[in-house]
Amino acid sequence: MAFDRMDSATYLASLLAKSFSRALQERGHKLGFAPGQFPVLLELWSEEALTQKQLIDRLDIEQATMANTLARMERDGLILRKKHPTDKRAQQIFLTAKAREMEEEAKQAALAADQSLLSGFRHFERALLLEYMRKAIANGARS
Repeated sequence: MAFDRMDSATYLASLLAKSFSRALQERGHKLGFAPGQFPVLLELWSEEALTQKQLIDRLDIEQATMANTLARMERDGLILRKKHPTDKRAQQIFLTAKAREMEEEAKQAALAADQSLLSGFRHFERALLLEYMRKAIANGARS
């Protein structure tokens, strides 16, 4: 049986992820964040004072990638790190005023990226796509 990349969910998911990342990058750049920072921002907008380890666990990101992302976010004035009150080895991560102020616009930028790429989808098709994506992600988490 010949391998057709256009019938490969893995291949198509990779292309789709790049498309979403590019669409968010165009919009996020104007606001001052990169696509790789967006999941971290979402977690911190939901709950501040998380540690790097907590973010790694929640986002399923490699330690080195998270360390680099946080260093860039700190350099870009999006986060501050403070010593953890009870764990001498850990630091808590807090949003800066700049990051807090961009929350609504950043979420709107992500929605605009979604709408751009899902243009022409009927409501139920979009809902099904999201449901299938969540199922595939859950399956990957169990692997």
